[in-house]
Amino acid sequence: MGRKMRRFGQELSLSESRRVLADGRYAVWAVSGDDDYPYAVPINYVYDGDSIYVHCARQGHKLDGIIRNPKCSMCIVDKDDVVPEEFTSYFRSVIVFGRAVIVEDAGEIRRALTLLSGKYSPGIDPGYEISKFLKSVCIVRIDIDAITGKEAKELVAAHRLQ
Repeated sequence: MGRKMRRFGQELSLSESRRVLADGRYAVWAVSGDDDYPYAVPINYVYDGDSIYVHCARQGHKLDGIIRNPKCSMCIVDKDDVVPEEFTSYFRSVIVFGRAVIVEDAGEIRRALTLLSGKYSPGIDPGYEISKFLKSVCIVRIDIDAITGKEAKELVAAHRLQ
C-alpha cells in the first residue's frame, strides 16, 4: 500500500486517523464479492489500537469473500456536513486496508465480543449475551496494512486558524 494521497495537504495525521477509527460508530466494509464484484456492507466494528474486529454470521457473502481473498478495505466517515451554498461538504473520513482473518481462538472471540459490547452497550454487563452467542457468532479480525485519512480543505484551513 504505497499510493500517495493526491491532495496531501488534506491528509490527516496518523494519530487523527486512528482517533476517527476508534471513535467511529459504523464502517462500510468492502470484500471480494461474487463474480469479482466488490461487496460493500455497513457494519459495526471495534478498533483495539492494533486490529479491527467485526462480528457476523458463520456463513454468508462476507465470509465467502474473505475466504476467496482476505484483502479488504473499510471506510469510516467522521464528518459530512453538506454546505449547499458552497456546493460542497465539509468531510472527514478514514480508509483502512487490511487482511481479514476468521478468529478461531475462543479467548480472542470472547475478548472481541467484550470490546464490541463495551463500545456499543457501555455500562451493561455483556457476560450473559456473550455466553449465549459465543458458539454461534463469527468474529473476523482485520489486520491493518494501511490507514489513510482525509478532510475537506475548509477544515484544514480552520485548524490552521486555531
